[in-house]
Amino acid sequence: MALNNSYDARLVQQETAVGAGVQILLLAVIGTAIGMGPAGWLTGLVFAIATWAVLSRALHRSRLRSFGAANRVTLGRATLVGGVTALVADSFQDSPPVSLFVGLTAVALILDGVDGKVARRTGTSTPLGARFDMEVDAFLILVLSVYVSMVMGPWVLLIGGMRYVFVAAARVWPWLTAPLPPSTARKTVAALQGVLLLLAGAALLPHAANVAVVALALGLLLWSFGRDVLWLWRTSRPAATAASAVAAPEVRRELVAG
Repeated sequence: MALNNSYDARLVQQETAVGAGVQILLLAVIGTAIGMGPAGWLTGLVFAIATWAVLSRALHRSRLRSFGAANRVTLGRATLVGGVTALVADSFQDSPPVSLFVGLTAVALILDGVDGKVARRTGTSTPLGARFDMEVDAFLILVLSVYVSMVMGPWVLLIGGMRYVFVAAARVWPWLTAPLPPSTARKTVAALQGVLLLLAGAALLPHAANVAVVALALGLLLWSFGRDVLWLWRTSRPAATAASAVAAPEVRRELVAG
């Protein structure tokens, strides 16, 4: 039985290695097509290696016996995000072809709605798969916000950095880590971020319209995060009060005993 478990683990790990290989192949195709510079190559390779390392470690900890079709879709989307990341890094030296940038990003955004459906239909939903999907989404939004900020200014980075600020804040205030109730509004706002940033990044509209589009994305995100933080804070107060009420008699007993 131990041999079978070991063999299954190796098979799962092999899929992450294949993903890294496909990522490098995509970088080679992009690099050949547009003559990508060192910054794009280095960033793309770092993304591929980091994705492989983090995902391999997470798979080892979760002990999944099968990688799963949904995770394969997410891994494919991560590969596209790696290509977009390389293009954005390269854009600091030379603007990438808009059609290539839009194409890779659009496919990655479309696939965002596929992996969840595949997981539900195949009954292979896992906490790792959900976390993997969320991290790929968050990083794509961060990369798109960096790209758009080069034209509109650093305020756009608030969109890409907000989720990471929330995670950092949760280390200081643990009540932020409590599970949130399902919300269609939250999912809709999250999905719109990539679409609106891509629209602005494609520069299809006048500059003023693009600014309005990004401002709308930021406003919606602030509303969504603000609503969730307020809900978490309100929910944490009764729990803290109850914990204090339980602890108070214990403290009194200790004082009497002392």
